[in-house]
Amino acid sequence: MYHGRHIVVLDFGSQYTQLIARRVRQIGVYCEIVPYWTRARELKKMDPAGIILSGGPYSVYEKKAPLPDRRIFEIGLPVLGICYGLQAMTVMFGGRVEGEPEEEYGPSTAEITGKHPLVEGLRKRLRVWMSHADRVTRAPRGWRTFAVTDTCPYAMVSDRGGRLMGVQFHPEVAHTDDGMRVLKNFALRVCGAERNWNMRSFVESSVEEIRDRVGGGKVVVAVSGGVDSSVTASLMAEAVGKKLTAIFVDNGVLRKNEGEEVRRFSRECGIKLRYVRAGKRFLSKLAGVASPERKRKIIGVEFIRVFEEIARGIGGVEFLAQGTLYPDVIESVSVKGPSSTIKSHHNVGGLPKRMNLKLIE
Repeated sequence: MYHGRHIVVLDFGSQYTQLIARRVRQIGVYCEIVPYWTRARELKKMDPAGIILSGGPYSVYEKKAPLPDRRIFEIGLPVLGICYGLQAMTVMFGGRVEGEPEEEYGPSTAEITGKHPLVEGLRKRLRVWMSHADRVTRAPRGWRTFAVTDTCPYAMVSDRGGRLMGVQFHPEVAHTDDGMRVLKNFALRVCGAERNWNMRSFVESSVEEIRDRVGGGKVVVAVSGGVDSSVTASLMAEAVGKKLTAIFVDNGVLRKNEGEEVRRFSRECGIKLRYVRAGKRFLSKLAGVASPERKRKIIGVEFIRVFEEIARGIGGVEFLAQGTLYPDVIESVSVKGPSSTIKSHHNVGGLPKRMNLKLIE
């Protein structure tokens, strides 16, 4: 999928990683998430304008702490480390990171003490959001600090050339004043990324990508009446037309009139719909199960089994398409990296490991 010179986020397992990508896209710059272990040569092939290292739930001094390929700092791209990303860069370049006496979680005040493109247009003092147990206590040789807080003498730092930089706070969250400006400064001023990503370009490129991937195969799409699945169904219909069949599963616990609303939506969009009444099947699987997490896993597996049965009846179906909202992804599992799970959703963390259908997300 081509969106011009874009930003790549290396995911170290932060539950904010998806939010970083979303904020960059809100600027108008396409942003893609890849695992932290992605090699420099692979990143170079992607031809990004810059790289962001996400936060993460680890300490850099833990055994097997995740660290990026060191060669990413040698390919000439600007790199911004956020929280754990800053700490990883610090130890890799010879600085020091130490544990806080107490974890810092909440608002703090940063004072801008120097010049850097990252802080252009910012006030001298701004509220920032902290969420960390370690902090930088000595920057790498030749690096300089240009923002401090009461507890972090290296709240914002960069190398001598200004191309490698890091922030201890989280600019991607709403609790940080002018956090969007920090990310905008990085993407546009530092990286020179192309500001050409919007919903229209996303739809056009997604439709093209879907057509290329599906080829002559058929697709089933799971619909539930929610925004995520409805948008996915509409997008798939535009991409593959009559090769698409939507499947709505009545699992026995629907909201009032939910089934009829899905039928109406499908008719209006010209999408072929299979309505499956499977209430007894789902409820029998859930009988006697008390754990909410276990229930979500059971529901996820059973949904897939229903889709696979319907697909066999249609014939020639290779793909299952589903759409998932950011909050569900963030809570369930990091898409690309090793994050901690808040809770799984049946259509994310609840999916079985082995499926007969290829997933389009």
